[in-house]
Amino acid sequence: MKILFMGTPDIAASCLRALLDDGQNVVGVVTQADRPRGRGYTLTPPPVKVLALEKEIPVYQPATLRDEAFAATLAEIDPDLIAVVAYGKILPPFVLSYPTYGCINVHASLLPKYRGAAPIQRAIMAGETVTGITTMYMEEGLDTGDMLLTEEISISKTDDFGSIHDRMAEVGGRLLCRTVHDLAAGTAVRRKQDDALATYASKIEKTDCHIDLSRSAAELDPYIRGLSPVPLAFVRRPDGKMIKILRAEATEGNGAPGEVLALDDRGEGGVLVACGQGALWLREIVPEGKGKMRAADYIRGRQIQIGEVLT
Repeated sequence: MKILFMGTPDIAASCLRALLDDGQNVVGVVTQADRPRGRGYTLTPPPVKVLALEKEIPVYQPATLRDEAFAATLAEIDPDLIAVVAYGKILPPFVLSYPTYGCINVHASLLPKYRGAAPIQRAIMAGETVTGITTMYMEEGLDTGDMLLTEEISISKTDDFGSIHDRMAEVGGRLLCRTVHDLAAGTAVRRKQDDALATYASKIEKTDCHIDLSRSAAELDPYIRGLSPVPLAFVRRPDGKMIKILRAEATEGNGAPGEVLALDDRGEGGVLVACGQGALWLREIVPEGKGKMRAADYIRGRQIQIGEVLT
């Protein structure tokens, strides 16, 4: 089976590596363009491209999939199957219908919940205790195709986007390989999604990251974890400067929402901030213009005072 792989970020690279380690015949890789990264805006290839070049697999980075140039490229590659993992662009109908075995996708949720661009973050932010991976046939709707395989992943009270992402990458690669084997053997079982149970995981915007401290600490705890280590939730000090939050912990406390109730510069330490109900210990932060640090170190630098109100 000739497989064309389409994907861009780290989770996609993990799934591509799983296919290669499984001995699958990946004949080409389609990924997004190199992007400027870091303070120096160095042009950097996506993780999938880096791995493909390392394995001497042809790489294609079309500006669009909707023109005759890509149609010709697809005909030249002539894949039997297209495997898609977080590619980042919509596949047009002629691509979806081209391969004999169809286009399959690895989606980072238990469909039909959390269809869309940010399923891992949104599940954690919502306080879910279970998420998972679904492999599915692709169609023109947004993550609406028939499901093939699923596997659950538990979310603990200490998990954040980073830890769940890494587990998703490992499970996704394994499930993708199983799906390819089932398709080749003719044993794959399709299951329709129940659209009535569908939810949507929209892209994370900056407005999502500016947290509302009038909400309860119990709600904000998983919300912050869902945005860590990137892009990070944040609050603002009275002077408007931003404090990004890497790690926080819900606890008891009373005060006006945003009020700094206590400062502890010992050990784990932290900044205790009142919420609409309860309070949050801010344990690790990224102050504006600085690198990540323990909140205890921030306190020792006398950068924050009891009684000031964060917004």
